[in-house]
Amino acid sequence: MTLTINRTVCFFNFYLAALLLAMPVFACASAIDNLKSFIQETQTVRANFSQTLLDKNARSIQKSSGTLEFERPDKFRWIYQKPYEQSIIGDGKQVWFYDHDLNQVTVRQFNIAIGSSPAALLAGNIAIEDNFELNNLGPQDDIEWMEAIPKSKDSAFEFIQLGFSLNGDLQYMALRDNFGQTTYLTFSNLIKNPSLPEGFFKFMPPDGVDVIGE
Repeated sequence: MTLTINRTVCFFNFYLAALLLAMPVFACASAIDNLKSFIQETQTVRANFSQTLLDKNARSIQKSSGTLEFERPDKFRWIYQKPYEQSIIGDGKQVWFYDHDLNQVTVRQFNIAIGSSPAALLAGNIAIEDNFELNNLGPQDDIEWMEAIPKSKDSAFEFIQLGFSLNGDLQYMALRDNFGQTTYLTFSNLIKNPSLPEGFFKFMPPDGVDVIGE
């Protein structure tokens, strides 16, 4: 169970978030403007991601990669393909964490599992200022950065940072958790508003898999 939770935290530092996509905006728009445009204009997303987890001393301790899709509001699939297989699927009511190696599924109520997370920031259906304090950090190497600080004291994250290209595409995410670890994500092959099949975000535990939780 501990191993599953640790891997799950690695995701949500990422996650399932989950999550993310390119968004067209006016030139010179701030990163916060880009985020708000993204939320207003993007209903579905498909993308690839690569992820690096750093410890509190900024040493790389894990690299992973996979794919993600989401549909507003509150539905997402965050699939890790390397170095091990793990699926995190939110159907709007529950979030399912499927560890393929452990042959185990953990299920949690959506609002408890998500909270002030990247998924709530990017795929939610409520005003982002209700859950986050937003700050523009300015440009760095042609990337406009912003920071979202969760208002809830129960959040698993100290902050979430988003980096947008000059044309408004979401390219990077950085998250610092309460253990001092930082997760960096790079997004590629971003597709805005792709058509996703009906039932795409439903999850049925495979036969023989242990199911833990609600």
